[in-house]
Parts: sequence; structure tokens; C-alpha cells
Amino acid sequence: MSDTALEAVLRRDRAVVIVALAVITALAWADLIWLADDMAMGGMDMAGYRMIPAGRGLMMPADAPWQPIEFGYVFVMWAVMMIGMMMPAAAPMILIYARVGRQAAVQGKPFAGSAWFAGGYLLAWTAFSLVATSAQWALERAALLTPMMESASNRLGGAVLILAGVYQWAPLKDACLSRCRSPLLFIQQHGGFRREPPGALTLGFRHGIYCIGCCWALMALLFVGGVMNLFWIATLAILVLFEKVVPFGRVVARAAGLVFIAGGVWLMLQNS
Repeated sequence: MSDTALEAVLRRDRAVVIVALAVITALAWADLIWLADDMAMGGMDMAGYRMIPAGRGLMMPADAPWQPIEFGYVFVMWAVMMIGMMMPAAAPMILIYARVGRQAAVQGKPFAGSAWFAGGYLLAWTAFSLVATSAQWALERAALLTPMMESASNRLGGAVLILAGVYQWAPLKDACLSRCRSPLLFIQQHGGFRREPPGALTLGFRHGIYCIGCCWALMALLFVGGVMNLFWIATLAILVLFEKVVPFGRVVARAAGLVFIAGGVWLMLQNS
């Protein structure tokens, strides 16, 4: 295959992957908007009740224990939210995987499809969603979240903000962020591209784990601003994207950390 033909194929594949990622992200955000609108209930007074993110106006008494179906709905909400927030930041890694995979296929040495890699990445965030759902359940049981999934305590909100701010400066954060910012280096350090689907799935999952190590504290901030606060969700998603793709991503991360610490101190002082 000539260089011109190869470039044409690579551009086509890149366009296909970009469209697929954009559609997945758009569908996730559409679902979040639908759920947020449903939970708002037109501004109705929901005192004494908590909303269930099902898109069908479901609610429960605020002091009633969670049922398995409610846990399932909240888990799905978190999983969809993670897809909407994290797919844009993962796009550079997935695009590089797809590009190199196509080049290898042309040379007669194909890798497993990029969908396997992306699937492993999303599997890691799905596991995180299960942990986040359990954390939400525990916080609600301790009366630390409002029925609308926002922090009910300035002390809790302030502590989470300070924790997130400090973590933005932590060596572990920096180590995980460096792997997210250097896709090819990450792949080379973890055995290279994989020919078999299980290997590609595992590689994607491992990348997802590093991404969780980079962003878990930012995701915890959803409990402060509101798990279904679309503005807060979008702000954190943009911050994650900037940290990973702009040349000064580390500066962005640390500057955000200072803002979080200042906000946490201010919130803690509201109780004094």
C-alpha cells in the first residue's frame, strides 16, 4: 500500500473513532440531562423524600433504607456519568491505539481492535462507579447527603475539598497523571500493543486504573457540589480534560488544588 493510500485509510479510521467517541459521550450527557431534569421535578418541594435517578419521577422517603433496585439505578447513573466525563480525556489514547493498530494491520500484523482497549478502560471506571455508589449509600445513611445528593454538612464538604486540593499536589497524582499524558509511553511501559482481545482489554483496564488514580479525588467533589449538578459535572470534566491534554496540564492541576483548598477552608469556617 502506498503512503498516500495508507494516510487516507488512517484518516478514515481516525474519523470513525472520533465519531464513535463523540456519539458515546453525547448519549451519556443526554442521559445525565434527562436524569437531572427528572430529579428537579419542576422545582417541587421534595422535603422528606429522596429522588431516585431513574428518569421516571421515582422517589422514596428520605429515611427509608435503600432497596436493591435503587442501588442499581444509582450505579447506572454513576457509570453513565463516568462515561460522559472521562471519554473526552481518554480520546487521545484511544486514537493513538487505533492509528498504530491500523498501521500494524496494513503490515499484516494486526492488533486487537481499539474497541477492546476502550472497553477495558470503561470497565475500570465501571468498577469505580460501584465504589462511588456504595460511598453514596453510606453517606446518605449517615445523613451527610441531602435527598438531592448534595453535601448536607459544611464540614464534610470542606474536608472533601481540602483532601482533593492536597491530592492535586501529591506524588501519586503526579505519577498517574504523567502516564495519562503520555499515551505511547504508557503502552510501551506495559508490554506494548496486544494482538489478542483479552490483552487489549487488560491494557485498557490498566490505563483506566491509572486514570482513576489521577482523578478519584476530583470525582469525590461531586458529593460536594451535587452528584446531579450538571454545571459541576461539566466543570470537573473540563478540568480533567485540561489536566490530561494541554501542555501545562500539571500547572492546571496544581492551581485547581489551591482553589479547592481555599474553598474547603472557607466552607469549614462557615460552621465557626
